[in-house]
Amino acid sequence: MTRPSANGQQQHDPNLVAAQSSMLDGLGQLASYFGFSKVMGQLFGALLLSGEPLSLDDLVVLLDISKASVSMNLRTLEHMGMVRQVWVRGSSGRRKYYEAETDFWQIISNVLAGREMRDVDRALNVMDESIARLSGALSTMSEGDQQLAKLYIERIEAMQSLFRFAQMMITSILGKAHEEDSHPPSSSEPH
Repeated sequence: MTRPSANGQQQHDPNLVAAQSSMLDGLGQLASYFGFSKVMGQLFGALLLSGEPLSLDDLVVLLDISKASVSMNLRTLEHMGMVRQVWVRGSSGRRKYYEAETDFWQIISNVLAGREMRDVDRALNVMDESIARLSGALSTMSEGDQQLAKLYIERIEAMQSLFRFAQMMITSILGKAHEEDSHPPSSSEPH
């Protein structure tokens, strides 16, 4: 898998290097697509693909980004439960090491329970308030405005249905993740 180079350091097989590079780029783009920083996706990918915990300095060298950016994005990933700080035997106490969470259900539930569920709840509250306001004001509106208000209510209610479905799906995923945590498969069960 690895080959020594002329300077004595190990060089990885080109296929491993290509797969790692592709994964880091892909996870960076995926993170960006979902509204997170590209660096967060790359950091998670680097830790996920590492066979051992990595320090901030390791990540700075691997990803060729600033230590401040690595530190800030690692704190966010830690807060989201996607990475954790670990102790490495034989390392100095001043150097921090990190590893990726590999329970993907846990990651999804952490992300959905945090940001996504709050955003869906907030959107539903705004829609409820808008419908209540329009419904309460209908009797004081002109006939033309009443027609427009009814159209608003109809379309907001249609949008609410979509958001309630999203809320139900998120809750279902969170329930599945919780179920997985409380009932790990036994060695006799098929995986």
